[in-house]
Amino acid sequence: MNERGYIGTYTKGKSEGIYSFILDTERKVLTDLRCAAKLDNPTYVAIDKKNAKLYSVVKDGARGGVAAYAIDEAGALQLLGESVREGSSPCYVSVNQEGGRILDGNYHEGTASSYVPDSALGLRHQAGVQHEGSSAHRERQEGPHVHFADFTPDGRFAVTVDLGTDTLITYRVMEREWQENSTLVFKPGTGPRHLIFHPKAPYAYVMTELSNEVIALHFDLQSGTFTAIQTVNALPADFNGHSQGAAIKISADGRFVYVSNRGHNSIATFQVDEGSGRLALIEHTDTLGDWPRDIEIDPSGCFLIAANQNSGDVVLFERDPVNGTLTDLNAKLYVPDAVCVKFFGGR
Repeated sequence: MNERGYIGTYTKGKSEGIYSFILDTERKVLTDLRCAAKLDNPTYVAIDKKNAKLYSVVKDGARGGVAAYAIDEAGALQLLGESVREGSSPCYVSVNQEGGRILDGNYHEGTASSYVPDSALGLRHQAGVQHEGSSAHRERQEGPHVHFADFTPDGRFAVTVDLGTDTLITYRVMEREWQENSTLVFKPGTGPRHLIFHPKAPYAYVMTELSNEVIALHFDLQSGTFTAIQTVNALPADFNGHSQGAAIKISADGRFVYVSNRGHNSIATFQVDEGSGRLALIEHTDTLGDWPRDIEIDPSGCFLIAANQNSGDVVLFERDPVNGTLTDLNAKLYVPDAVCVKFFGGR
């Protein structure tokens, strides 16, 4: 079986934009790498549930925003339109279940925005919110840095994770404004980066960049509020070098959480306790490259890909669905400044 995926990149070096590839699940190899769209700094992408459209963050000179692409049967991308504004480009983009609303998170501007598809423009900016504040780390938390903006599983709330202010905020996204619903404040200097929801239970998990930890949360679906229940170190206890937390993903059955550590250059695998949502470390796996910016589980659940930004490669691992462990398959593709990986049929 062949599964199609896309890779977002930085274009400051040899990369030209968004790349597509094929995961051959029978031969257990990555093949057919090609540039699917040429654009500046498409560092994060999202694919709608119908596999019909791909959304990417984009840089256009001194402006930044989101680009929308149609995906044809062969996986090629056709630009539908862009919505860009003055200022830095976003670092995160997401699309809701119905594909009718798109969100972005902007690290440099400290903002989050919503968009809607537009038949004439391809994509139209709808509303946004500006974060304020700072936290304990003088260099990295001098102001707000929204690193994540996505929807709750039922689509009723938008969730932002702000590395600069150590906050997780839920909003009701209206047509012309974002209305704040609740705020969870983390320990100063934590630097929360990305969040993933449990697919079957009322839990969520946050990967922190500055403290390199995973924070387990209880999520109240009705009120849209979060409560912290556990914090675990994503690094080995004896590691004393520099490392930054990056991506966080969860298996489709909700039994295992995976996070990437940039610097230690590893994937930490955790088992989820079904009753409490708490995590227990299983293993650390070398990503066989430098600076694993992202990881992604394929739709079959049998494979995991690590995107190593600094070494410019994506590496394939086989995933044991029973015990969650990862095995290197000696299969990789060279992709300069790889940042993000998404699959058709992914979550």
